Order: sequence, then structure tokens, then C-alpha cells
Amino acid sequence: MFIKKIGIDLGTANTLVFIPKKGVIINEPTVVAVSLEDNRILAVGNEAKKMLGRTPETIIASRPMRDGVIADYRITESMLYYFIKKASGKMRILRPEVMVAVPAGITSTERRAVIDATMRAGARAAYVVKEPILAAIGAGIPINEPAGHMIIDVGGGTSEVAVISLGGVVSCCSTKVGGNKIDQAIADFIKKKHNLAVGERTAEEIKIKIGSAMPLDIEESMEIRGRDLVTGLPQTIEIKSNEICQAIGEQLRQIIQTIKNVLQETPPELSADVMDRGMILSGGSGLLRNLDKLISEATGVPCRIANDPLYCVVKGTGIALEHLDVYKRSLR
Repeated sequence: MFIKKIGIDLGTANTLVFIPKKGVIINEPTVVAVSLEDNRILAVGNEAKKMLGRTPETIIASRPMRDGVIADYRITESMLYYFIKKASGKMRILRPEVMVAVPAGITSTERRAVIDATMRAGARAAYVVKEPILAAIGAGIPINEPAGHMIIDVGGGTSEVAVISLGGVVSCCSTKVGGNKIDQAIADFIKKKHNLAVGERTAEEIKIKIGSAMPLDIEESMEIRGRDLVTGLPQTIEIKSNEICQAIGEQLRQIIQTIKNVLQETPPELSADVMDRGMILSGGSGLLRNLDKLISEATGVPCRIANDPLYCVVKGTGIALEHLDVYKRSLR
């Protein structure tokens, strides 16, 4: 079977690839390992992530996407080539149509860079669509209706908030706070309070296992290992969920302020629609426990988590690719 259409959610933390009628076929970290001696790409995705923090001086394992946009053009192009080739399979005769999700606040130069990188990576046609629109489509929101729908997409590098009506974005705001900044806040807190240095993988694991956006009545705890900053030796400590809630408070406040900014810019009629329908929370970092409750309490507007929040954007690319005629107004 020849692959004609491919949807890509090019995220700061993970890249997901969707093929219509097949679903999500690739979900790998947005990491590339490069040899400094001959400037050669050594590994992409899962293989490259294993190298993070473990490479010799001659190899760099890095994330070519920063805050949702391309930080390293050449490496991103190589990564897109890898994912398109992997999705197309060995029998690649036809060049596929590729749709790439980008942050709502992307500049025209950054947008052009994504299109050029996608075309050079082997696409026949490249469509660039704003993440909030694709997240809304993937969450099952009827975006072409003359009614206001609010989507909050909390990803690895950015949090995108938008009110959508008649297939377009009416008001939107983006903040460069997402899962990565939350992980960093956890690592910094542990360093400051417990004199223990932990890596980004450990911080992410803590967030997933015991993290919460609001204090818990029954606290959870977990043992973590790291390097003691006083002795320099390996050390094990116990950390509690309410400590994590305290550690990430500032990042969550920034996300909530972004939501409030969008609500303040929304026309009154659409605000009434949002109050009736509630806000939809998507994105991998939207899975943080009690984040939906915190947003509801802070704004006074009901908020619920979408089905499969991690896959909303990439599912949106697949649906939009299959119905290009329906969503052509949104592909701008």
C-alpha cells in the first residue's frame, strides 16, 4: 500500500506521525544525535534519547525544536526525512502530502522554514496548520460551526490557548511554558530544597507518578536517586506530591494567566458559548493530575480533559488531511 498522506505533530518533546486509516504509527522523542567530527546524524528518536546525558565529547544529543519552533534547521530537516521515510515504508514511489502542526504564535519566517524543511525532506505538498485548530479537530470539536469553542493545548515546549469559531482562530495566546519547564522547575526545587541534583528524565518521572496541580488530601511519595551536591556521592531521598505542587506553582500560574488573557479578548457572544460548552484540555502535559480542576477554579469556566489528549493534535492532522475540502479555510 502506498502512503499518500502523512500528518506530523512536530513537538518540542515528542514527534507523532499519523496516517489516515492506520492511526498513530510513530511516537518518538524529538531528539537527534550528531557526530561533531564529520557533522553526521547518528540517531533519531528513541535511539537518540537513550544517548541524552551519556555522550562523549565527539557526540551531541540535542532537541532541534525549542518552544515549539525550529531551533536547528538542518537537524530538523534530517529528522523530518527520517520520520517521513519510516512512515512511508520501503516501497516509497509516490512523494506523500504532509501536514505539520505548528504553534499559533509562529512567525511567517518560521512557518516558511517548516514548509521548506518538509519539502526538502521528501514531501510532494506541505501544509502547515496551527496546533490549536488541529487539537480541536482531534478532540472532536465541530470547529466550522458559528459558535465559540475554547481549546487549551499544553505541550512539551508551549501552552496554546485559542477560541475557535467558523473554522478560524478568533483569539489566541501562547506561552513558552509546558512540560519541559515544569520538569525543570521540579529539578530546581529538589536541588534547592534537598541539595540533590537529578536529571530531566527523573524530573519527568516524578511529575507523572506523583505530580499534582493542586495539593492532595492524601499525599503520595516516591523515592528518587540523584547526586548529593554537598558530598558529590549518589543519594536516595523521599519526595512528596505536595512538594511537587509547590515546585510547579509559578509555571501553572503562567498557563492560567494565558487562559485568562484569551478569555478577556474573546467577544461577548463567544464568551457565552465557552461558558456553556466549557474548555477542552489537550496535550501530553494536560494529563497532569488536577490541572483541569485548577483551571476551572481559577477562571470560573468548566474545563474537561479531551479523549486521548496526547494524540489530539496528530489525530487532527489525519482528519484534516482526509477532509481537506472541509477544512481548507483553516489551513492558513
